[in-house]
Amino acid sequence: MEKFSAEAVYDIVKHIPEGKVATFGEIAALMGQPQKSAHVAVAMKGAARRVLPGHRVVFSDGGLVPGWTEQAEMLEAEGVVMKKNGKVDMEKSAWRPLETIK
Repeated sequence: MEKFSAEAVYDIVKHIPEGKVATFGEIAALMGQPQKSAHVAVAMKGAARRVLPGHRVVFSDGGLVPGWTEQAEMLEAEGVVMKKNGKVDMEKSAWRPLETIK
């Protein structure tokens, strides 16, 4: 099995289009390591030091990163659809590259 790489995470994150979001699990799956979503979350902590759209990465249920109060505002400014419960509407705003590849 390939070794987990934070750089591979960053390479995927930089391609998430404006107005769309991806989940930690989807990024792990794109890397060919679907069981490593927690590793993706840890790697994303380093994304703040880079020019990456890290705010476009959310939990599988559309939940936002705890404690990151600006994330919702940043997503809404890009046109991401939010539900009344404060989560991303994944049906309307999810980036689905795996579906287009298949």
